Amino acid sequence: MADDRQAGESQDPEDLDLNEEEDLGGDEDFGAGDFDDAGDLDEAERARRAARIAQIDTSVAHPARVYDYWLGGKDNFAADREAAERVLAVVPDMRFRVRANRAFLARATKYLAGEAGIKQFLDIGTGIPSANNTHEVAQSAEPETRVVYVDNDPIVLSHARALLASGPRGATQYVDGDLRESDKIIKAAAILDFSQPIALMLLGIMHLVADDEDPYQIVAQLMDALPPGSYLALSHPGSDTHQGQAEAQRRYNERVSTPQQLRSRDEVMRFFEGLEFVEPGLVQVHLWRPDPTGEVPAAGAVSAWGAAARKP
Repeated sequence: MADDRQAGESQDPEDLDLNEEEDLGGDEDFGAGDFDDAGDLDEAERARRAARIAQIDTSVAHPARVYDYWLGGKDNFAADREAAERVLAVVPDMRFRVRANRAFLARATKYLAGEAGIKQFLDIGTGIPSANNTHEVAQSAEPETRVVYVDNDPIVLSHARALLASGPRGATQYVDGDLRESDKIIKAAAILDFSQPIALMLLGIMHLVADDEDPYQIVAQLMDALPPGSYLALSHPGSDTHQGQAEAQRRYNERVSTPQQLRSRDEVMRFFEGLEFVEPGLVQVHLWRPDPTGEVPAAGAVSAWGAAARKP
């Protein structure tokens, strides 16, 4: 379905084809059978995934779809746009921040697959596909790279085909899973060799895990499953980067299915305990090894905290 809608225009859920992947190179309806590309899925698993997609709730804002709206995407609904606009009212540069986070993903992946020599990635909290997905950036640096994507949002699952478009020498896999179930994720990541270094990508996801869910233990368990020489790349919206953050968080949390918890730089630093930072350490993501040809931030611009670090 051709969609000329600009960001912010209204569209009824029944008019939005959730199976359309035209912008991502797809030209066919996306159904249960298309999950064959994900590997040997039996009929029960394909049916389960199709049922998950059919259960997408458009009446409540979802973080992945709000983020998609801020990026100018089309996979969002009225509730998502309302939540997004409430935040933009107090944080007008939010779109720059999400673009900065996406650019950080690309730069960190390029560094890890290039200079650091990492050929395996575990990308949790993948989100709706956009430009410069992890496997695209990594395989451009190292064609044999293998990438496992993990997300628990049905609308992301509906785009699994785009995330499985690996180069011929590499491989990709999509796991419909929850960050909080690290053991299940590790077991399901069938294409990764856990005897060799892996880059764990946790970009813009840990703020969706509340303190009472022990977010630091979740990250520690995931890193414990990875061998020495592995890396953690993580970004996290800060509570201490802008005076409007607290009000933005309140407005966002009033409308979304999964509330967010912003954290200070010191709190984000705790996710990297026991790891060795890649220079320049933990900084706002638009300042992490910036691309001289990239977007020039406005004076006083801020973004999420982010870093990459190596497991010794």
